[in-house]
Amino acid sequence: MKVYVSVDIEGIAGIAHWDEATKGNSDYPQFQMEMTREAVAACEGAIKAGASEILVKDAHSSGRNILGEFLPVEARLIHGWSGHPFSMIQELDESFAAAIFVGYHARAGAEGNPLAHTMSTSIGLITINGEPASEFVLHSYAAATYAVPVVFVSGDERLCADAMAFNPGIRSLAVSRGVGHSTISLAPKLAHRLIREGVEAALKRDLSVARIALPGQFSVEITFNVPIKAYRASWYPGARSIGDNIVRLDADNFLDIMRMLKFVL
Repeated sequence: MKVYVSVDIEGIAGIAHWDEATKGNSDYPQFQMEMTREAVAACEGAIKAGASEILVKDAHSSGRNILGEFLPVEARLIHGWSGHPFSMIQELDESFAAAIFVGYHARAGAEGNPLAHTMSTSIGLITINGEPASEFVLHSYAAATYAVPVVFVSGDERLCADAMAFNPGIRSLAVSRGVGHSTISLAPKLAHRLIREGVEAALKRDLSVARIALPGQFSVEITFNVPIKAYRASWYPGARSIGDNIVRLDADNFLDIMRMLKFVL
């Protein structure tokens, strides 16, 4: 079995401030290690479920956070960014049996994580077909273009609740709950064990229960924090301004939506 693991940092256990997620700050190494350990736990769960090949995407900021020396030998690590529009699931294709998302977080405009955002801190909201979209939603749709189900996600409570509403067939694990600028988190060792067990259980089920259907048409609206960024984005081919700081694009193919996000955010 071939499994894809996408790992972010803002939804890992314990994190509560941008200093902890940003290279060069004194707080960062502790959370770099926690991101690594949660990635390792997901890989170990996948191996216990029968995975013989695992591709891990370091999907935070520079894409150069996970300490590869700790990964099991069954895993390969995507370090850095290629520029492909599918971004946090770069290199995923139809050969994968399932995808796992670790350390994901609440969307822009939502409570539940002091680091909530969607792809960029320069926007206040992204909607797809009128529904608010998180990075989880965007990349679940991207995976669905290859008919690959996202079977497990870990992160904050708000993200997990939204993920279950979007895809009732997914297994989720909340490792933290955001309260204002604070987070209340599981002990990291417990988070690692539960991620390991959750991934194993998710991959031992009928994977098709977590497969989602793609809509026939996509309409994305991006609300920027400042109007000048919306004006610039409105010049992307096919995009149009629908308000002082809102840009819209309609498309039949989800790749077109992700391509637009890649260039305007």
